[in-house]
Amino acid sequence: MSDKEAVLELIKRLPATVSLREILREIEFIAAVKEGLDEIDQGQGISVESVEQMIAVWTTP
Repeated sequence: MSDKEAVLELIKRLPATVSLREILREIEFIAAVKEGLDEIDQGQGISVESVEQMIAVWTTP
């Protein structure tokens, strides 16, 4: 699905009362997820183990 198609599908699913700012936030979220998935496909992602270690450091007093 192209980026344009993804945005059109998003807009179709949103309620009629949605604000432009809310639409923008949704588009930014989709763009960020897509960028993350592209990075993973290119082998640039972070392993689950690394993330778990980071979380442990953040949550340990």
